[in-house]
Amino acid sequence: MAPESQGGCINHRLQVYGTKNLRVVDASIFPTIPAGNLNAPTAMVAWKASRLIKEDYKNKV
Repeated sequence: MAPESQGGCINHRLQVYGTKNLRVVDASIFPTIPAGNLNAPTAMVAWKASRLIKEDYKNKV
């Protein structure tokens, strides 16, 4: 996650710059890959993404 001007491709809400309704929700958003199993950190990203999506949906309705 970084500003688009610095080469980033997603914002702090996991939304891809220049698109609508597209988010990246996997280990590819990690700035560095942990040395251990990626299951738990990726599950945490998915949990946070579900909260962000729910929040965005509530704000639209």
